[in-house]
This record gives sequence, C-alpha cells and structure tokens, in this order.
Amino acid sequence: MASIFSKIIVGEIPSYTVAESEHFYAFLDINPLAKGHTLVVPKEEVDYFFDLSDHRLGELQIFAARIARSMKQVTNCKRVGQAVLGFEVPHAHLHLVPMNSTSDLDFSRPKLQLSSEEMSQIAEAIALNL
Repeated sequence: MASIFSKIIVGEIPSYTVAESEHFYAFLDINPLAKGHTLVVPKEEVDYFFDLSDHRLGELQIFAARIARSMKQVTNCKRVGQAVLGFEVPHAHLHLVPMNSTSDLDFSRPKLQLSSEEMSQIAEAIALNL
C-alpha cells in the first residue's frame, strides 16, 4: 500500500513543493517546528532511511544540501538541522529544520500553525532561491 508520502509525490495529496528531481521530492512539513521545515523523501518507497542504497543516500544528501542552503537564506536562520526519525510515516524521509539554537530541533515542542498563504509563500521563496 502506498504511503502518504508516495501519494504526495504523485499529486494525489496536495503539498507545498520546494523541489523535485528524478529521484527525490521535497515539500514543507504541514506540522512544522519552524518556518521552512522541509521534508526530503526519495520517490522510491523504502520504509527505513538507512535501507536506501549508499549511492541513493549520497544523492539525497546532495539534493538536501541545495535545499538547506536556500532555506538558510530565506529563513535567515543560523543553521539548518537534519533529523531522521522515521516513526511517523513508513517512507524514508529527512527533516530539514531552520535553527537558531539546539532546542529548535526538539520534536516534542508544539508545532507551528501557519496559514496556507504563508506556507505557499515560504515554499515558493525556497524554490526560487535554489
């Protein structure tokens, strides 16, 4: 059965797209820790992040790095943190989170509630800055 991320990738479920390539898709997290919190997923449906081939993991990091550089400029944060949790959705994914302190990467914190307009603006700004 297709994961929610697979449905997002093929457009069955709408998303705030940040970037897309032949093998990867990046979109804003709808329950963000910070403005610009982005998920990077392989289009290949693999449950566990580290079950991706070494080659694909390397490509994913390069794809994510481009997005992180754009996010840093757009959000004016000090760093962009990475997290691989993998419990919420059975599809490998990398969280990219704008950070100004280590506590910004605490997933137990309350999530932001952003309007659709604000989410669209953030996604567009990150995409245009790539």
